Amino acid sequence: MLLEGTKIRDQIKAGCVKTISGFARPPNLTAILVGENAASKRYLKHKQKACFDVGIESHIVLLPQETTQDALEKKINELNDNPLVDGILLQLPLPINLNALKAIETIDPTKDVDGLHPINFGYLVQGSDLGFIPCTPLGIQTLLKSYDITVEQKHVVICGRSNIVGKPLANLFLQKNHLANATVTCVHSQTKNIANLCKLADILVVAIGRPKFVTKEFVKKGACVIDVGINEIEGKLVGDVDFENVKTIASSISPVPKGVGPMTIAMLLTNTIKAYQNRVL
Repeated sequence: MLLEGTKIRDQIKAGCVKTISGFARPPNLTAILVGENAASKRYLKHKQKACFDVGIESHIVLLPQETTQDALEKKINELNDNPLVDGILLQLPLPINLNALKAIETIDPTKDVDGLHPINFGYLVQGSDLGFIPCTPLGIQTLLKSYDITVEQKHVVICGRSNIVGKPLANLFLQKNHLANATVTCVHSQTKNIANLCKLADILVVAIGRPKFVTKEFVKKGACVIDVGINEIEGKLVGDVDFENVKTIASSISPVPKGVGPMTIAMLLTNTIKAYQNRVL
């Protein structure tokens, strides 16, 4: 079974349009981009289009490559104080002279629609619904739910331990609810015998940034495989999973593109709506 994120994204977007139609004003998402990273510009363009599609106002603040930490945090605080800004998105990665963790901590947690602020991460660990869940983990959970793939009592192996995907996803699947209750193993660059551990997974999530790293030797027959990776090879986007190799053994698999990526953007929309509702309604 092919887990097509585009199909679910479109359903979510239709729901967003209906929800926003009852608001007194459109929700506002403002993104900050520091420097001239081409991939970041491309991602923001996709995010902004999705916002426009559903009726969310979207603005991008462009800051030069040489922006200082103080100047970045000043801009973030200006957005924190603006009552018409509901969500703030700091596009990563930042230039190497900037401290991303410190900048994220500056964002008002009630506007942190990426769910990366320590307070929101703490809510996630505690199992509270007060905060925002990072968009990619939430998108993966929603994708599995939409295709009736049960996580409860399954062994989930996550390749990767980033603050954006691996760590929050592990905590999300450990929660005591019917969309979680999984046994979770995280493997990473310092893990020995990665392939052997991956082959124990009922659900294998791969987010390591290495194109076509996971082959069928990593996958148990009948496993569900979620590919989070986005890599460009000779002008073509490929995932961290060798799709053609693995699809013959997996019971279900997400493609790249059109798999997890669209779900990430869909969750950004729903988080922005949640931020508006929490602040305005």
